[in-house]
Amino acid sequence: MQESRNITKKSASNLALAFIMLPPEKRDAMSALYAFCREVDDVADEDSVLVETRRAQLAACRSDIRRACEGGVPEFAVNREFQPVIKKFGLRYRLFDELIQGCEMDLDTLRYGTMEALEKYCYHVASVVGLLSIEIFGYENKACRDYALYLGKALQLTNILRDVKNDAARGRIYLPLDALKQFNVTEAEILRGEYSHRYRALAEHIAARARAFYELARLTLPPEDRRAMVAAELMGAVYWKLLLKLERRQFDVFGDAPVRLSKLHKLALILTAWLRFKLGSTRANYGAA
Repeated sequence: MQESRNITKKSASNLALAFIMLPPEKRDAMSALYAFCREVDDVADEDSVLVETRRAQLAACRSDIRRACEGGVPEFAVNREFQPVIKKFGLRYRLFDELIQGCEMDLDTLRYGTMEALEKYCYHVASVVGLLSIEIFGYENKACRDYALYLGKALQLTNILRDVKNDAARGRIYLPLDALKQFNVTEAEILRGEYSHRYRALAEHIAARARAFYELARLTLPPEDRRAMVAAELMGAVYWKLLLKLERRQFDVFGDAPVRLSKLHKLALILTAWLRFKLGSTRANYGAA
């Protein structure tokens, strides 16, 4: 697992942060999953490489993970480490294929016309990761699958609101065009990084959808599976706090200082999650008013 651990260690991802709540075997399994996700995501995001080259690279990733799932011999080091995890936890090739489809959407799509189209993207790049993760965490109630769908969309919409400035610098606008029209915000304003009361109203509209998904996740997670989902619940808490911080900033993400949680804040959330886990608390730490 050394390659996967190295990739995870180098990352400042909140997802990787949540692994600390897991026992060693599942922590290594999640590191392997994270390393796979990181590699395919990096391929899609490397704007300096021609689109067709990246498309071919993603096709190679798809073929290699299929070999890993079907008992062949993977070519990529990360997938060779990942293969025993895939077998042990019964991870399905279909989900990896859907994840790669999401990465391929980033090659072709710079705008999303509707919230429905954006949520489809969120499913592929975030909810699918949740569906894979819960197989590693282990669960009793199939309602956990709906929980993974909802929480994934909540986290991704929070990411999108945080990253508007960075995405615009790459020519991307993930906020739905019909919502821009509804609030009289132009694409040019976002690409120029112009903040306005109209943009704030637009962002609040998207945040309300994110809040709805946090609430659905909170209500859907079965009580008998809350302890198993401790790492996912920590993710929910971290991104919920990030959403609240965006709200306090009135969604102005166009300044020089990025909106993020401090290391101290994240450590406090980890400690809180650990204490709640030890005390057997079953109340979610996100989605409340």
